[in-house]
Amino acid sequence: MDLFWLIKIDNIVAILVAIATGATILSFGNLVLSKSALSTRMRIVATERAKIQRVEREKLRVNNKEKRSNRKLSKIDYFVKKINADKIFDVEAIKIQLLNAGLRGGKYFSFFAFFSVVAPPVLFVFGYLFFELAGIGGDSFGRFVFALFLGLLSYFIPKFYVGQLIKKRQLSIRRAWPDALDLILICVESGMSMEIAMDRVAREIGAQSVELAEELSLTLAELSYLQDRRMALDNLAIRTGLDIVKAVTTSLIQAEKYGTPLGTALRVLSQESRDIRMATAEKKAAALPPMLSVPLIVFFLPVLFMVIMGPAIIQVVEMK
Repeated sequence: MDLFWLIKIDNIVAILVAIATGATILSFGNLVLSKSALSTRMRIVATERAKIQRVEREKLRVNNKEKRSNRKLSKIDYFVKKINADKIFDVEAIKIQLLNAGLRGGKYFSFFAFFSVVAPPVLFVFGYLFFELAGIGGDSFGRFVFALFLGLLSYFIPKFYVGQLIKKRQLSIRRAWPDALDLILICVESGMSMEIAMDRVAREIGAQSVELAEELSLTLAELSYLQDRRMALDNLAIRTGLDIVKAVTTSLIQAEKYGTPLGTALRVLSQESRDIRMATAEKKAAALPPMLSVPLIVFFLPVLFMVIMGPAIIQVVEMK
């Protein structure tokens, strides 16, 4: 009977209580982390805004180039400069990917290049030593192959990590973008300017998408300090990397250039964004049944057989 301890009521209740306790702790932790994430992102936005002001002011100084050339480099920046990372990597493409992931500043490119170059040989050496000491991989050639595979795999870890950050960030922006357009439309039609409307929406949309609030705040800062408003809107499309955002920024640029009312353009763009979001949801819903077939077969059917056959097996064991 010890083999069937899971079907005892006390054990089932204890397992359910443990699961409920863990879920409660995770829920409270997620709530606390989401609030702290919003405040952290807003502090980052304030820092970026101050950086934009500082850069624009430094452009007016004659000795700007001398100050940048005399800036002290960190060890990682010095290493990246020595290996000529500009020739090894596509710098512009990687910097755009880092912007899409929300990683701003040259230090993130230095970290990316550093780990992409250093991680493969380091993990190859440590992997080979580990396989050698643990006796894994058979002979020396097999351990060499396993270590080489580990080193090559580590080269793609930074790219994979940045790619996951991009997917998460773009998903958050894509979900909140139609609502943000509706709020901007309401503000514009009530008589607010584009800058004031964007500032208002950036403060309100943070509860739904911290990433979108951050991007709108940065765009507002660039609209205030850059001479060309078109550049600020283009930068928003580049930082997000989303086609729906690029379509909106292009329409706003054309509306400002040709004098088209912003309310009309925003209303059409908001409806198109909602249609795109609904089409994406319908596409995912249509692909759901084939995706659920394997989990149902692997997880549901064995449990169903246990529930049906369990009482009969217990009776047979008790009769013996």
